[in-house]
Amino acid sequence: MSNTAVLPVVRAEWIKLKSLRSSRGALIAVFAATVAITTLVFATVGKAEADNADAEPLFGAFYAFNFGQIAAISFGTTAVSSEYTSGALRISLAAVPRRGLFYGAKMAVVGGLALVTGLVTSFATFLIGQAFLGEYAIGLGHPGAVRACVGGGIYLALMTLLAAGLTAVLRSGVAVLSVLIPFTLIVSFVVGDVASGVAAFLPDKAGQQVLHENATGTLGPWAGLAVTAAWAAAALLAGWWAVRRRDA
Repeated sequence: MSNTAVLPVVRAEWIKLKSLRSSRGALIAVFAATVAITTLVFATVGKAEADNADAEPLFGAFYAFNFGQIAAISFGTTAVSSEYTSGALRISLAAVPRRGLFYGAKMAVVGGLALVTGLVTSFATFLIGQAFLGEYAIGLGHPGAVRACVGGGIYLALMTLLAAGLTAVLRSGVAVLSVLIPFTLIVSFVVGDVASGVAAFLPDKAGQQVLHENATGTLGPWAGLAVTAAWAAAALLAGWWAVRRRDA
């Protein structure tokens, strides 16, 4: 497949996403919500929590990711669901009859934007939070800090793609949000308390291993991120099948 065939489709998907207020707002919220919550928490109780003997300074630096990942999921969902809610999918497929090319271009743009935003968010979150900690602050030279910042950005991008792939399967942003948001906020913690071995392989629990200085379960930092990548890949593959096989 030549670049001359791919680039115009990628450019068209970029223009579509840029013009969608809901997708643009969700992408901005990944950064804004994460940084805002980090600032609020670390400016108020940051030093008190850092003085806790059980505190894990590196993982604690990314506390706001619990909320930023919700915005990432929302971005992945709205970026795809808009094609179905507005009826734009028929127009898109009329312009790009090769459904695999259309789907691949869309996911490449969604994933690329999520990765850039995730990396910026991850480094900003870490550095801004540490600015409030004074003597308790750790820097990028702390063991695992750079890895956590890079891995955190990748994690947010993978959660975005997981949501995007599921939306292509279910064709409903509401359905995907109704599944993924309670899952990441509630179900994952419940399963973790009941069956820690199973919880280690859930997409959010596995991926967040990269934020720890030392592994807390059966998976290492990059192995955990690889598990999240496998979940995202499975969702994307299912979405590709749905787009290729179902009527617009």
